This record gives sequence, structure tokens and C-alpha cells, in this order.
Amino acid sequence: MLKTIGFAGAVGTLIATASASGSPLLGITIDSLGDYGYGEVYRMYADVEVGSRIDAVFGNSVGELSIGTAGSMAFYQNALGGPTSTAINSAFFPLAASLEWDSYVTIGSLYANGHPFAENKLLDIGIDWASFNSGGSIVTSNGSWFVTPIDPQGGELGGQVLLGQFTVVGGTGDGYADLVGQINIQGKDADGNTYQEFGVTWAIPAPGALALLGVAGFTGRRRRR
Repeated sequence: MLKTIGFAGAVGTLIATASASGSPLLGITIDSLGDYGYGEVYRMYADVEVGSRIDAVFGNSVGELSIGTAGSMAFYQNALGGPTSTAINSAFFPLAASLEWDSYVTIGSLYANGHPFAENKLLDIGIDWASFNSGGSIVTSNGSWFVTPIDPQGGELGGQVLLGQFTVVGGTGDGYADLVGQINIQGKDADGNTYQEFGVTWAIPAPGALALLGVAGFTGRRRRR
């Protein structure tokens, strides 16, 4: 059985037919790189099955996209950078080392040169980046950052697809606690079938909830709630 789920408004061109069967999305991993003088640096990855990919992170009328910080924390934003990986020129790192720790979103590629892929074709539509550029949250119910299904950077590497780097001023070193919000994801499984996941979160449950659910299911990679 198939169901059609489309992005609304500005992202209407990304309408997809999604399979009602299980998706290849396994969960979200947030790696901590440490503090290099600008805040705690985290990289957010989608964990997916081998051979699958991520094509879009989005918000629409079905589910809002929001990524922010806990409490009074804020995102570090470098004046030479921008909200997406296409604005991160790694050639400037020797002259402006702080640029490497800018906060930005992406799919697959770390920098404007595409690394670890050959090029970076990331696009975005419908997102007002003003708050994020000032250290605040990303929030949209009608926007997306995305690549086309033929762009190699959407493909998994070692079962993961990078979704963003977030440097949190005043961070604790625990990205699962310092980053708050939810995202929606669209991609393709290893057979080329399109899937969508709504309300994907990364919060680690409290100890009591872990006891009820079983520790074995929580090894840093969790299915969406």
C-alpha cells in the first residue's frame, strides 16, 4: 500500500510518494568533538541502513522542523560562515581557524568543496535563517534543506549521513541534552523506494524510561519516537 505525502507551500516541488512499510532510518547520533574555544562542537548524523540515503530535512504542515539549544545556550556563528555547508570555505581555515567551528546544516558534505564528497550541491528553500544566524533556533513549517536524489552526498557513509554541525556556547558536552527540537526526513532506501519520517528526535530517555524499554535498545542509536 502506498501513501502520498507532500511538502507544503514553498517546498511543494519536493512532493514524494512514500512507502507505508518500514523506513531505513535507524535513529540520530550526535557526536561531540569537544570545545575549541567557541563552544561545544556537535555533529548530527542520521543513522540509516546500508545503501540508503537522505535527500531532505524539512518542516511542513504535518510536522514542524526545529533545532535549538537548551536553556540560555546559543549557537556559535562565525562572521565568515553561513547557515549551510555551502558557505563553509575550508581554504580559509589556515587564516581564520574559528570558521571551522561555525554552526551550519548540511546533507553529507562538511564544506563548500563537498568533502568527503567531490562536490556540494546542497540547496535550501523557505527557511528564514535570521534567528539561526544570530545564535538562535532554526524553525520552519514550510521549508527545507535538500539535495536531489542523484547527488552522491545524500548517500550513507558507514551507515550515516551528516545533517549538521552545531557549536553550542555554554554547552555541557552532551549534545543529546544541549540540542533540542525535532526534524522530518525524506530519502530513499537501498531499493530506491522513497520514505519519509516525521517528528524525528534525538533526546535520550530518563533512566526510568530506559529501565522500562530495556537498555539493549539504546546504544547511542535509537529509532525515532
